[in-house]
Amino acid sequence: MTKSHKVGIIGSGIQGVSNALFLQKKGFDVTIFDRDEPGSPAASYGNAGHFSPYASLSLNRTDILLDVPAMLMSSSGPLALKWNYVPKMIPWFVKFLLNTSKNKMMHTAKNMHQILDLALPAYDEIFDEIDDLEGLVENKGILYIWNDKDLKSRELEIKVREKLGVEQQLVNKHEIHDLEPHIRPFYHAGVFYPYARHARNPKKILLKFFDLFMKKGGKFNKLNIKDIEFDGDKPTFITEAQRFVFDKAVIACGAFSKKLTDNLGEKIPLDTERGYHVHFKNCDHLLSRPVIFQNRGFGVTPMEQGLRVVGTVEFGGLDNPLSKSRIKNLINNAKYMFGDLPDHEDEWLGFRPTLPDFLPVMGPSKKYKNVFYCFGHHHLGWTLGPISGKIVSGMIAEENTNLNLNPYSSSRFS
Repeated sequence: MTKSHKVGIIGSGIQGVSNALFLQKKGFDVTIFDRDEPGSPAASYGNAGHFSPYASLSLNRTDILLDVPAMLMSSSGPLALKWNYVPKMIPWFVKFLLNTSKNKMMHTAKNMHQILDLALPAYDEIFDEIDDLEGLVENKGILYIWNDKDLKSRELEIKVREKLGVEQQLVNKHEIHDLEPHIRPFYHAGVFYPYARHARNPKKILLKFFDLFMKKGGKFNKLNIKDIEFDGDKPTFITEAQRFVFDKAVIACGAFSKKLTDNLGEKIPLDTERGYHVHFKNCDHLLSRPVIFQNRGFGVTPMEQGLRVVGTVEFGGLDNPLSKSRIKNLINNAKYMFGDLPDHEDEWLGFRPTLPDFLPVMGPSKKYKNVFYCFGHHHLGWTLGPISGKIVSGMIAEENTNLNLNPYSSSRFS
């Protein structure tokens, strides 16, 4: 196809901007649309800041399913429900149950590993074009810890990652102390992923990506896209008062993508895992790298804003308000890890877009050949932004990506 064709992208988070940058590399004329400014308090602003190329094993696992009742009952646990959302959640949860067998789990793990293995090189392609990233990305690994006295509850994920060739180091409590001496010694063992990275400020990195996009001739319209219609086979973005016609379109607006795909007549079972963060200002010196306490399902990342405490999976949709109980959960868990901390700041709620099989949707609509999807990356949206943009831009350019992309197609839900 003619590379000068116009592409419209809906979404200015890490997925949308990454798609835009890789499309520009291929010569396309790209315009991004979003109802908010880039860097607004959405998922690309408030995430844990992890670059997690090891994280191929997702939540569609029988062992996690068996733990659900206990997690819901525990005030310190990672799982919560907004009970008014349960009826809407049932169809998604039924599909999730159908994806928790060992074969389905391994299908997800293998196909997540395929793209995770390419995630850091794709980031580096963009980083190489940005001059002033100093201090924003740390290459110090990521540490997972737990307080079980044996490895039984962790054996599955360790073995699966070992089978996939993931570099991981089992660490004992003495080695954990050497890595992170400020953590209270409640732990028994852990796993260290030495080649993982973390962002000191995800918002700043996203804005540097966006600035690069604009410097290379990109365009941005702060407009809410209400619908997509068609002028022949050309997708047309409909706003409150205007119409914008493109040769190709990319829907990359995370958890908010479902309304648009529903309007296109494609019933993709996208829902949201609500996640939270708080900050403890001037405490980032307490950690050298992100630490995840697996028993309670939360993590702490040292950032410019202080210690960012992140976590919980709350099923409650897009419209329910922030849950103060989830904020309290994070505060209590942080104090369990470190002891005394100052008052917290910046209570934040974000939405992880998640499909029942825990694979993203990347590729063309099954109904409209000129509309492409890039969403559903659940806990790994930040990690997978650039590689997803590289893959989808390759599809739009009709290039051979040398990858098996069928597992990410929206047609798997037909």
